[in-house]
Amino acid sequence: MIQRIQSVYLLLTTLLSALFLTGRILTFKGEKGTDFIMNIKGTWQITETGGNVMIQNQVPVLVVLILIILLSLVTIFFYKRRKLQLKLNIGVIVLIITFIGVLLFYALSIIKKYQASLVPGWKMFIPFLMILSGILTYRGIKKDEELVKSYDRLR
Repeated sequence: MIQRIQSVYLLLTTLLSALFLTGRILTFKGEKGTDFIMNIKGTWQITETGGNVMIQNQVPVLVVLILIILLSLVTIFFYKRRKLQLKLNIGVIVLIITFIGVLLFYALSIIKKYQASLVPGWKMFIPFLMILSGILTYRGIKKDEELVKSYDRLR
């Protein structure tokens, strides 16, 4: 199971997704020195006194992220049923694209509503690595399926 490269890619997708469960996802710099932080629980405005005020709840981000983690973990254990694993992996890729879309929606709403600018961070690039590992997983599963079909033709 774990010796297959696509299982490693699925595990990588799971680990990259789990990175979003802790810490900041995105940081914004607003006008007049106001800072905004987006994490898994919501968007927070940092006040001058150092306190945090929640300005937006982000339940869809949390739901999609947990679905990505669960589905990619479940997909690892379907290594004997490659066609089902292929379909589940397509579901993981669709969920990752949905995750990126939801993050963009919330980020653009903060930028528009508070005239804030996005501060680049390393977590901005993780969803694209997740898509890359999902695509590599798909290719690995597809290659295994084609190999098994070629052996069936030889018999």
